[in-house]
Amino acid sequence: MPNTAQRHTMTTGELAHLGEGTVAYLRKVSSDDLRGRFPGLTEIDPGLELWALFAATGEPILLSDARDRALAGAMENDLTTVAIH
Repeated sequence: MPNTAQRHTMTTGELAHLGEGTVAYLRKVSSDDLRGRFPGLTEIDPGLELWALFAATGEPILLSDARDRALAGAMENDLTTVAIH
């Protein structure tokens, strides 16, 4: 019996924009690792554990010292969150 289902292969560009504007990922980060990820970040104490929310494209959205505040920021922007371990 032949398979009549059509398959769609995503291009690299389509994959890069998958979830853009709708999906964000939440990740625990160290303040030591933030330089370069959050442009314009003012002085921050070393060794802090923080929560970062990133767009599906990897762009930083927000930074918080509490996980629930970072999740609230995602909800305020109608973003579905996924956790990165």
